[in-house]
Amino acid sequence: MMKPSRRLWGKIRRIWVGAGIAATVVFIAWCGIAYRATSAAKAALKGDAAVQVSQGEHHWLFQPRNTGATVGLLFYPGALVDPVAYAPMLLAVAESGYPAILVQVPRRGVLGGAEGAEPLNRGVAATLAVPSVHRWVVAGHSRGVEIAARLASTRAPSIAGLVLIGSSHPRDFSIANIGLPVTRVYGTRDTVADFEKQQATQRNLPPSTQLVRIDGGNHSQFGSYGFQPGDWPATISREDQQRQTAAALVDMLHRIGG
Repeated sequence: MMKPSRRLWGKIRRIWVGAGIAATVVFIAWCGIAYRATSAAKAALKGDAAVQVSQGEHHWLFQPRNTGATVGLLFYPGALVDPVAYAPMLLAVAESGYPAILVQVPRRGVLGGAEGAEPLNRGVAATLAVPSVHRWVVAGHSRGVEIAARLASTRAPSIAGLVLIGSSHPRDFSIANIGLPVTRVYGTRDTVADFEKQQATQRNLPPSTQLVRIDGGNHSQFGSYGFQPGDWPATISREDQQRQTAAALVDMLHRIGG
């Protein structure tokens, strides 16, 4: 049998390289569409009569106009997702009287952006800019949960609670003895971080972790962005799913605030 010539191997390599480049371009284009914040999310950055929204260097602050709350929310978005997609949910939390910070994660949490100290430092720096708040509930969605759990695991005195939304994180470390109240929120139609995956890492959470089940909720609708690859269609509206999620966040803030 004759061996393929160098010219043939060169042609095969060019085909594979071309296919790889094309696949990468398609993936980037799809992500640009699927993870883009909706127009309603962008509108939420304008605030309303009850909440003023301001932008810092690496975050947005949703500040209730009339509040004496000394407890606030620090939120980390999911990987690849435009962080603005979470603005409607944080606006709802702030409308309940609690300041809320939306962190911009480096490189949207990919290519190492979610790792290391930088996303933690950005969150801490944002909280220091709100001196009236002394205790913070840290939360996240999807990969943002891993960052939130790492920050909570530092046992910083200002971190008083943790809310994990649509995620099987933390996977690689345990916070079972963290000594903080923890809530895990999940959707029954979430097939990106389905309940079985979450149950597999339940041992990494405190036994007292409160579970909040959202019937009909999927992964994508925890934020206001497009349909995420690998997810199932939700059977409830985005507004309903985010309302229930915001209620879980506010419940934790109530518990911390007494």
